[in-house]
Amino acid sequence: MSEQKKSYLHVVREKYCKGCGICVAFCPKQVLSLKNGKVFAEKPDLCIGCRMCELRCPDFAIEIRQKGEDEARAADAGSVDYEIPPEAHHA
Repeated sequence: MSEQKKSYLHVVREKYCKGCGICVAFCPKQVLSLKNGKVFAEKPDLCIGCRMCELRCPDFAIEIRQKGEDEARAADAGSVDYEIPPEAHHA
């Protein structure tokens, strides 16, 4: 019985990414690179889903999702990105 290779989707919130390169440095498969000062999945097929980039990002700008699991996550309100700005505005 052959097992199908898992593939992953790289969700990058560009407005949060400051281009620090921490995620690029921690990626064990060199999947990520910086392009125009923002993180970019240059070789997404090499991703093993370790989520080191997601865990190490200080600005929560990158998220790794396994392809095909999006339908199951849609019912979970915690997975919805409401695009809350990183800074708080107080009146």
